[in-house]
Amino acid sequence: MLPCASTGPGAVQGDLAIDGGKIVALGVVAAREDDVEVPCAGRWILPGFVQPHIHLVQTLFRGLADDMALMDWLRGRIWPLERAHDVDSVYASARLGVAELLTGGTTAVLDMATVSHTGAVFEAAAQAGMRIWCGSAMMDRDNEAGLGTTTDAAMRIANDLADQWHGRGLARYAYAPRFVPSCSDELLDGVASEARRRGCLIHSHASENRDEVALVRELTGLDNIHHLHAHGLTGGDVVLAHCIHLSESEVETLALTRTRVAHCPSSNQKLASGLCAVPELIARGVHVSLAADGAPCNNRLDAFAEMRLAALLQSTRLGAGALPARIVLRMATARGAEALGFPGGVLAPGNVADLVVLDPDVIWSGGDPASTVVYTMDPRAVRQTWVAGRKVAEDGRVLGWDSAETADLCRASLGRVRARAGL
Repeated sequence: MLPCASTGPGAVQGDLAIDGGKIVALGVVAAREDDVEVPCAGRWILPGFVQPHIHLVQTLFRGLADDMALMDWLRGRIWPLERAHDVDSVYASARLGVAELLTGGTTAVLDMATVSHTGAVFEAAAQAGMRIWCGSAMMDRDNEAGLGTTTDAAMRIANDLADQWHGRGLARYAYAPRFVPSCSDELLDGVASEARRRGCLIHSHASENRDEVALVRELTGLDNIHHLHAHGLTGGDVVLAHCIHLSESEVETLALTRTRVAHCPSSNQKLASGLCAVPELIARGVHVSLAADGAPCNNRLDAFAEMRLAALLQSTRLGAGALPARIVLRMATARGAEALGFPGGVLAPGNVADLVVLDPDVIWSGGDPASTVVYTMDPRAVRQTWVAGRKVAEDGRVLGWDSAETADLCRASLGRVRARAGL
């Protein structure tokens, strides 16, 4: 049981009881003899942040692909570096990213790995106690870096990983065709069929950059969303990252099919991809959540930074308050959980006990708690992170992992990867 007493306007003072990894009661809770009490007086308890678009295999590449536009960034840096990964470097990269996410209050992610060694991502997440949906990046079209596989191999790798990891502990598999320019029609059709047969999510990128949109039209004769829709890759079990450059009919398709959109404001600005019209998408009935993307294109996996920037950018576009703090906070919690299809993102009995405990005095503000979280706080305010009723991080460290050991693993791994990639 976590007693929480916060005094900010709109805050609720009381206890939160957990049993079996779920929230069982809120408010005034009578303690039982066998209860373990975790004092949180004066702290704020929020649902853990949910980020439905992350690339943990890229955390190792932070700072190696700065000041580049998307297609050059992929072709010249990210794909060659991903191709040079080995199983130990994937593990080190994932471990570094998981540690940053958990200590920053993110409790669940939808991750896209690279074409090989995806099991190492699952292993790192399981060791740390993170809730994860992840899939091997599927790429069966030729590219300059030689990163990819045949269509049959891409499907075989995905199916084998789904057999091994889907439903194992806190892990779920998500089929991850990278984006239309990397995927044949045959692969997209196979993903739509096999993912739904197995009850897995589908995760891809779409309409992030104008050059990408033009390339999709050249390859398929269709706009991005229309091509994906033609191959069954829209719907409530599909999460598409970015969706910046959309036609009116594409927006309508996203809304009618209830396809999930993951908005990644820092990544979009750093890669000069554009600014997603989030308020207009929401007004049209499109489901939008919030995520950081990969470390080489933002360069932090920081939910607080994404919330703040998401709100500020829309105020610049449309006027003050165009995307209010309470909506942004919901995008980072409840909307993310809805996108992944699990009972989280809201503190309510029956929901999973994925929680973040914040110290409001670290950067004190006397204003509305939602506004304080979105505009004022950063990861320094995170005191504890809980996943499925288990404390997994506290005061800037992942429990059970040594941060110096993580750094040493990353240094050694990056040297090998850069040498193989020639970068």
